[in-house]
Amino acid sequence: MASCVRRFRGKEGVPAFLAEEYAPKTARYCVCIPVINEGERILKELDRAVAAGTPDIADILICDGGSTDHSTEGMDRRGVNTLLIKQGPGKQGAQLRMGFWFALKRGYQGIITIDGNNKDSIEDIPAFIEKLEQGYDFVQGSRFIRGGRAVHTPLMRYWAVRLIHAPFISVTARHWFTDTTNAYRGYSSRYLRSRQAGVFRDIFVGYELLAYLSVRASQIGLKVCEIPVRREYPAGEKTPTKISGFRGNLEILKILFRNLAGKYRPGKRS
Repeated sequence: MASCVRRFRGKEGVPAFLAEEYAPKTARYCVCIPVINEGERILKELDRAVAAGTPDIADILICDGGSTDHSTEGMDRRGVNTLLIKQGPGKQGAQLRMGFWFALKRGYQGIITIDGNNKDSIEDIPAFIEKLEQGYDFVQGSRFIRGGRAVHTPLMRYWAVRLIHAPFISVTARHWFTDTTNAYRGYSSRYLRSRQAGVFRDIFVGYELLAYLSVRASQIGLKVCEIPVRREYPAGEKTPTKISGFRGNLEILKILFRNLAGKYRPGKRS
């Protein structure tokens, strides 16, 4: 099938974007990968996905935030079903809203998200699908539970997750989670469509949406769980992350406090 490029005008809760569709919907589930200038990392991750047979069980959607490094060229040759290119405002939260909206319009039963920096075990996609098939609405990947693996995790990051981020999220969610900064997750379409969740709001610009989605499912009585995954940081290299420095970490703390106070719930002001 020749690729089809469609332009979607921005609407409330969804940024304007282009969709370059290399193939029609072929599976019940999809994998949304938000990227921006990931270079060789996303290419290696996609090669691993193809080797693991991921395109045979889930459509891969790349949610590009505006890459300028040419890393998203030729995606159709790397097992990608559709390339979404955000043109409206916003960062990661807007990329995810774009991907979620497109996926729900296509009728996927569930959506799995994973970072595009080649740190996560994309080979575990079948385990997320299995849990979604069992009726779970939010499936959090964790390197810290039995069967999971944390490889070369920077010490400061390890303790920040274990002593600050995870406790904050768990208290807010009223459910214990262990690896709450991990964006390797599964969401049911029921959860993402829910008015009680209210995913499609412009308030979710950056990392707010990840924090919010970690807690809202259990708050509204949906079924949640964790499954073991592997997350490996490159040894002897700069840590691939979009969060760094005092300012970035301070913003994460602000988001945690707002989330705890219920500021992101539908009808609330942040």
